[in-house]
Amino acid sequence: MEHVTAVVVGAGHAGLAASHFLRERAIDHLVIERGEVANSWRRERWDSFRLLTPNWQTRLPGHAYEGPDPDGYMTAKEVTRFIEGFAALSRAPVRTGTEVTSVRAAGDGYRVTTSHGEIRCRAVVIAGGACNRPVVPPFSEAVPPSVRQLTAFDYREPGQLPDGGVLVVGASATGVQLAAELRRSGRPVVLSVGEHVRLPRTYRGRDVLWWMDASGVWDQRHDEVEDLARARRLPSPQLAGTPERATLDLNALTAMGVELVGRWAAVRDGWALFSGGLRNVFSLADLKMERLLDTFDAWARTHGVDPGPAERLPPTRVPERARLRLDLRGGEIRTIVWATGFRPDHDWLHVPVLDDKGRLRHDGGIVDHPGLYALGLPFLRRRRSTFINGIEADAREVIAHLAGHLAARAR
Repeated sequence: MEHVTAVVVGAGHAGLAASHFLRERAIDHLVIERGEVANSWRRERWDSFRLLTPNWQTRLPGHAYEGPDPDGYMTAKEVTRFIEGFAALSRAPVRTGTEVTSVRAAGDGYRVTTSHGEIRCRAVVIAGGACNRPVVPPFSEAVPPSVRQLTAFDYREPGQLPDGGVLVVGASATGVQLAAELRRSGRPVVLSVGEHVRLPRTYRGRDVLWWMDASGVWDQRHDEVEDLARARRLPSPQLAGTPERATLDLNALTAMGVELVGRWAAVRDGWALFSGGLRNVFSLADLKMERLLDTFDAWARTHGVDPGPAERLPPTRVPERARLRLDLRGGEIRTIVWATGFRPDHDWLHVPVLDDKGRLRHDGGIVDHPGLYALGLPFLRRRRSTFINGIEADAREVIAHLAGHLAARAR
């Protein structure tokens, strides 16, 4: 059996950042990866995918974007190369093609079982990310078999879908981007809309994420939020990374000819049933956006920053008659694309640290079991945790706690 002080599960940006700070503290460790470095970026993104963050915000410890287009948005292939470069720069001890099948408490540490043998260690960092498995509601099983169903993991480009209409479910960043791409391909598209976060791509002449960064909104800590569980469940904002830096919100989709319906609630006798109340859903998203933009304006005034010309988006337009049901047997819809979010895969984790909904119990990445840690989850320690540029501060603090844990056990 192999022995090492720490094992990091996952060689994406989170696992590699953990490795960077472990090496900095001279803690011997292994990074175990079931596929290749940056595996999810290689295999689990659609062809036209681009980051939501501008290139200048793409940074890891000691490694930042240095290309000719700082205001552009990386493709999945470019992100893969960026993370590969970080792995080489940090000399991370990555063991690829090795699947972790079990982690169990053992003595004062853990026994990690992999497809290539067992490892004993004193600490484990779970860095596989939050997007391992698509979330699809149980009523999907009642969809007629004549309608093809895909998740965002399965979707690559419009040509793989059968001719005919598409129902996209979910209006976060993924949902609005796929709805727009499918509509541009000439297909009729219906978008099922629930709770969402509306943002302009640019605000007062700057990328909206510049404002999130500069104003400190992204740096709000997990222990400063009143309802952290809700904050961690918020959908990704309706943004797209395009050369035109265009806003892709529901008004833009309506102008393209996308039909909006409410949240998909059930399937009954072959009919998709949607909730009403779109006006309220839209009003809430608009209100939250306006409050955030007010926060940016207040920060600009306080810090003597020229905010640029005033600009606010018009309210989200409510359809005159939003359909409440749709016949899935009639041929209007040939494909359903589920853009309803993801969840982590913790099936291999045999330590009692999951709540009744299968979510990891942790306090800012410090899991509810000595020597067990997590990185790469939404709002782990700060609002920016969701994005690549948020991992450095998270990893530094989590690994500092890990080092303290090891030192305490050594006394």
